[in-house]
Amino acid sequence: MVRRRRTTENEGEGRPHDGGGSFRWLLTYADMITLLMAFFILMYSMSVLNLSRFQEVAVSIKSGFGGVMDGRGQSVLADSGRLGKKPVTEEEAEVPWQVVAKIQEFVSEEHLEKAVKMRMDERGLIVSLVTDKVIFKRGEADLSPATVKIMDRIADTLKSVPNRIQIEGHTCDLPVASRYPSNWELSTARASTVVRYMIEVKKIPPDRLSASGYADSKPLVPNTSESNRAINRRVDIVVLKTEQSKSER
Repeated sequence: MVRRRRTTENEGEGRPHDGGGSFRWLLTYADMITLLMAFFILMYSMSVLNLSRFQEVAVSIKSGFGGVMDGRGQSVLADSGRLGKKPVTEEEAEVPWQVVAKIQEFVSEEHLEKAVKMRMDERGLIVSLVTDKVIFKRGEADLSPATVKIMDRIADTLKSVPNRIQIEGHTCDLPVASRYPSNWELSTARASTVVRYMIEVKKIPPDRLSASGYADSKPLVPNTSESNRAINRRVDIVVLKTEQSKSER
């Protein structure tokens, strides 16, 4: 009996105590819960994006590798805003890419692809505003109520860059039917109206702005149909390249 009791005591000494060992699975469970929580927080943060910030970063990366937001011909941004093939670097454009990104974001948000178009030529960035039912009434040079929001967003974006801005009025080849003697006076009056709004309302320095009218002498497309004429009736906001801006001061 004595020997049997000793054997039991020895077996008890070699066996671990169950005081805390039976709850050790809680440590593994807690670690797993913590990792899952961190994982879902990370997934949520990745799903919530600042669209404007994302577009700025995307454009900057694209331009840094020689890409461009390009459309048909020499357009920087076509109607769809898709990436094109012809590379135009930031050095060549001499217009901050943030300007392009912000205007394109506004155009997409407000679904103004048919009213606001952008392209690039040897002078710089050109933002074309279709006049019919958007900027002006037919044959008039007074800004329509719908214009205010468009002009405000574009002017606020251009206010932050040092480039000079040239406003150009254009018409189609049809005779003007209004108080203006010809399309030359109408196109010049429209350009002057936009310049005056940018100076008086948006407080852009006058020495950065100029206005000119070209009537129907510089059409974008042939004046062979009403749809083409509507495209040619426009106001171009030309953000001049840096060197050209300096030479015109």
